[in-house]
Amino acid sequence: MKHKGYVIGGAVTILAAVAALFYMLRFGNGTGQALATVNGEKITVQQFLQDVVKIQEPDRSMLREDPAKFLDMMIMKALILQEVKREGFQASKEERGEEEVIQEFLQKKFSSPPAVSKEELAAFYETYKDRMEGQTLEQAAPMIEQVIRQGKQEEEYMRFLEEIRTRASVEINQERLKAMRAKAPESTNTGEDFSKALKSGRPVLVDFGSNSCIPCRQLRPILQEIRKEQAGKMEVLVIDVYKYQDLANEFRIQVIPTIILFDSNAKEVFRHQGFMPKAAIMEQTRKVGVS
Repeated sequence: MKHKGYVIGGAVTILAAVAALFYMLRFGNGTGQALATVNGEKITVQQFLQDVVKIQEPDRSMLREDPAKFLDMMIMKALILQEVKREGFQASKEERGEEEVIQEFLQKKFSSPPAVSKEELAAFYETYKDRMEGQTLEQAAPMIEQVIRQGKQEEEYMRFLEEIRTRASVEINQERLKAMRAKAPESTNTGEDFSKALKSGRPVLVDFGSNSCIPCRQLRPILQEIRKEQAGKMEVLVIDVYKYQDLANEFRIQVIPTIILFDSNAKEVFRHQGFMPKAAIMEQTRKVGVS
């Protein structure tokens, strides 16, 4: 098991080095330059690359396409760690990493359960009485109290984050951040492609999704494999529902991804919402003569 950990750790290090080299070649030796400063503390290009490479795919690629989102998370992390120091919080173990220290700090800071009044219990019960499966207020009270308390704790946490962000001095190098933005994959089809496919006389497999959807991105390599393996036997397309809202409305797409299989007569024969493994997809294609 230790050997496996070393291999994985080494792979992450190599990926970080490759990413850093890419940006050095593209922007010069600027990996130590600041993407942002948080109360005078720098978040550098190098820190960004080292952190983002630890994220699993497809999240990593999506964050590189929208680096502002990941930088914002890094800013919040820096602010909380600064708050940890400001309040003099001491973690239970010195060797703990930053994430563990933050988690312990927040657990301690929000450890006192918010009070829930009888009036709040009664109001919640009256609002959702039809979902209580016949329980009386007295019977449902413990569950209701837990739900209200959890909601209040989340509100306290969000107010805390908003407060430390509001009073912070944060400067972001927008030009540098924009230069780091990766291009989203051009793997979607057009409405014209879709129309031609339905008239091709071959079965058609369509994924209605988007580049910003994680399960959609997880489906992409599977669909690419099927497209290559079934070339000439079946059409495989990816339609971005935000670019082609008319098609999304026409085919009543409510959840992405939605996979629809049409037979050779352009008749819908199968529909699935959410991610779908390759074996399960091929099981359906066999029903229309594609194996």
